[in-house]
Amino acid sequence: MPIVVNLDVMMAKRKISSGELAEMIGITPANLSILKNNKAKAIRFSTLEKICKALDCQPSDILEYVEE
Repeated sequence: MPIVVNLDVMMAKRKISSGELAEMIGITPANLSILKNNKAKAIRFSTLEKICKALDCQPSDILEYVEE
């Protein structure tokens, strides 16, 4: 998939665990894991907004386009 989710990188930079972030943004740890491991096929803008707010970052810090 040409869209890569670098959520784990931003979480490490901010020293936030998956459980903490899931609680902060109001999703289950399982759904956060799906997103974090590039298994998600879509993300709601509202979820992306909450992640960016919680991690104090931009969407481009999390999502990256990589040609196949």
